[in-house]
Amino acid sequence: MAAGATIHTFEVQLADMDRGVYEDLELRVARHPSETAAFLVTRVLAYCLEYREGIAFGEGIATTDEPAVIARDLTGTVTAWIEVGAPEADRLHHGSRLAEHTTVYTHRDPAKVLARWDGKRIHRREAMTLHALDGTFVDELANRLERRNRLTVTLTERHLYAEINGESLETQVTDHPLG
Repeated sequence: MAAGATIHTFEVQLADMDRGVYEDLELRVARHPSETAAFLVTRVLAYCLEYREGIAFGEGIATTDEPAVIARDLTGTVTAWIEVGAPEADRLHHGSRLAEHTTVYTHRDPAKVLARWDGKRIHRREAMTLHALDGTFVDELANRLERRNRLTVTLTERHLYAEINGESLETQVTDHPLG
């Protein structure tokens, strides 16, 4: 954890009906001083929407060898490489060579994020998807962020419902295949 990081805790009730995942999670998330609240919220949502055995938050911006969210099997092999924001094509290329599943969650304009990768070499690009969350939705969640949070995340037919600290919001998750 970086010096000066702020710890946020989340009591999460997750209901991902699209994948049949229903979990109660207790998350402690370190927020680096240079990390925006919107990026932190997107990182937490990516963790929830990709939840699987062996999932964890990466080491953060202090290291370049891991994504924002990563999953490993019991042998330590990387099974999922989950980026947040607008990562460089080189990171996606590297992640897709390591993991069976590589994906990106962004709260930015998906057209601009996709344009950054045009013409760049990305291993198994056709198997990747950019999941875009509406920036206003993420900003509204970020504005309600506290040090201790109660978060309910429900996903059904790619429609995302979130309640944070008693405030409800919703948005559509739009998927943009890279292939």
